[in-house]
Amino acid sequence: MSTAMNFGAKSFQPRPPDKGSFPLDHFGECRSFQERFMKCLRDNKFENASCRLESKEYLECRMERQLMAQEPLEKLGFGDLMGGKADRR
Repeated sequence: MSTAMNFGAKSFQPRPPDKGSFPLDHFGECRSFQERFMKCLRDNKFENASCRLESKEYLECRMERQLMAQEPLEKLGFGDLMGGKADRR
C-alpha cells in the first residue's frame, strides 16, 4: 500500500526556467558557431574564460534567429567584449 503513504506528500509542480525557454537549434542555424565554441573549449582544456568571444558569437547567433530571448550582451557578462576582440588568456 505505497499509495496510502503518499496522501500527505506534496506533489511536484514543474515551473518554467527563469529566462524562458531555450529552444533547440533543429535546423542547425547556429551550428558553426557552436562547433567553434566547442573546439575552443577542447583546445583550451575546457577553460571557458579563454573562449568568451566564441561564446558571445554563439549567443548572438541564437538571439538573431529567435532561438533565445534578446538580452543585452552586458547583462550576459560580455560588456568588456563590446566593440572589440576579447583578451586571449
